[in-house]
Amino acid sequence: MAETLFTGIAQLVTPAPGPQRGAAMRELARLENAALLVRDGVIAWVGAEKDAPKVSQTHDLGGVAVVPGLIDPHTHAIWAGDRLADFEARLAGVPYEEILARGGGIRSTMRATAAASVGELVHLARPRLEALLRSGATTAEVKSGYGLDFGAEVRMLEAVRELEATFPGTLAPTLLIHVPPTEGREEYVRGVCEELIPAVTARGLATAVDVFCEREAFTVEETRAILMAARARGLGVKLHADQFHALGGVELACELGALSVDHLEASGEGQVAALAASNTVATVLPGVTLHLGLPAAPARRLVDAGACVAVGTDLNPGSSPLFSAALALALAVRLCGLTPAEALTAGTVNAAAALGLRDRGALVPGARADFLALHSADWRDLVYTLGENPVRDVVVGGQHIKETTL
Repeated sequence: MAETLFTGIAQLVTPAPGPQRGAAMRELARLENAALLVRDGVIAWVGAEKDAPKVSQTHDLGGVAVVPGLIDPHTHAIWAGDRLADFEARLAGVPYEEILARGGGIRSTMRATAAASVGELVHLARPRLEALLRSGATTAEVKSGYGLDFGAEVRMLEAVRELEATFPGTLAPTLLIHVPPTEGREEYVRGVCEELIPAVTARGLATAVDVFCEREAFTVEETRAILMAARARGLGVKLHADQFHALGGVELACELGALSVDHLEASGEGQVAALAASNTVATVLPGVTLHLGLPAAPARRLVDAGACVAVGTDLNPGSSPLFSAALALALAVRLCGLTPAEALTAGTVNAAAALGLRDRGALVPGARADFLALHSADWRDLVYTLGENPVRDVVVGGQHIKETTL
């Protein structure tokens, strides 16, 4: 039995375990001069340092604030190529349709990713995941979705599996059905349902299926068909919805009991009310608002209505080149109207719920011992600091992650 007592915690701050809704997202437990006992990778005890049990191995954190490890519930961390020309063209006022006509946009990422081997995809994704880990993300979802053809989608998920073997935290692989082909749309959807999802399930390559429900992507009925096929295979379901238009994707997510529905920049009062009445997590992605200049998702209204809100980076080459889970929370405070306490809850227990995970995100006995020691003695520096990493130490399963080698 391996056990370590972490002492020297000026301030231990945590949400309650499990998904938190509405005003409960602001209710954090704060313990001054605290200690935390880890036994075999799990939190065994939390309390005042003066009351700590006697153990043979201790680790003094030096008087800093400690919070749960962050959870990034929405990333596209595996891709090849870049979108730098697109970025420059967009800043010059070139419409996205013209960028696509020039061979850029998401189709350029799909071509580059489909041409890459599993080894090349792993090599490209490693530093991105290392950056997320350094920023505090001890668990991160990783989507496919840039392959289009089925073989490329499988290679992306195979790359996630290879990265999982060396990632110190947890990677949650998701099969993303991102955009339809330019021809043979009906056959493609049928193939996803009858070929791709069964093949991915048989090999255990994904834990969930996500569909982009949008005017330039999949219709509500196409999304329903794909997600029903995923549910029939025992996979979790989630959606990209309301990024540009409110087409009914949020309502479908609530109807199906999806784990999460993500983006929501175009959501209105009807969608807010639907989410508040459901168990589906509303995941907001402030990096997209910053990078594309879109209106922010209505996180403030969602919390006030009683919804369960999470925050993710949406790390991707086109709309959110955001490599920091901590910065995503800082942006959610500034752009989406969350309080610091709500942002911490959104990036921990609620983000875990968006991935169907209930064993992490809170510093309580029985939870995974994934936590962060900040540079500061005040936990609020996690969402206050910009341009510098507020995280000093990342601890996964009770083990310090000093230099990450994936």
